Amino acid sequence: MPQVTHPAHRNGDFLVDYEEKVFEDVKAEPGEKALVTFHTVAFEGSIGFVNLLQATRLQRKGYDTSVLLYGPGVTLGVKRGFPKIGDEAFPGHQNFNNQITKFIAEGGKVYACRFALQALYGHGEGSLIEGIRPINPLDVLDVVLLHKKAGAVILDTWTL
Repeated sequence: MPQVTHPAHRNGDFLVDYEEKVFEDVKAEPGEKALVTFHTVAFEGSIGFVNLLQATRLQRKGYDTSVLLYGPGVTLGVKRGFPKIGDEAFPGHQNFNNQITKFIAEGGKVYACRFALQALYGHGEGSLIEGIRPINPLDVLDVVLLHKKAGAVILDTWTL
């Protein structure tokens, strides 16, 4: 029977070369835009949080960055907590709220579809994290088209 002779991994070990960067570090040219759209349910997978991190990174690279929450994506932008709003019921429970708040504080814009907010998920505008701008459902397509016309970087986030 084969034996494992390599020592077990320990805290502090490196398993990959995390310092090598293959591509140049791209920065936005003045006036360049980015849009990250979310049609995904909060906590139903990692893509919602990962692309909030990507939106923050785009903002820090100099892109005028917007986030669009529509359909189930509005669930990323509602205030949450248990037993009270703002309380963290389990580690990571406030990840979306904290990341959106940080993104807005750093100059990012977040829009949430009013139709999805009310008709699909039963929330009012008072449920949104401070700084999120509610928009008419007819604006959902127009914000995408305006970004396309501007030549923006667009990341679409779908999980349903």
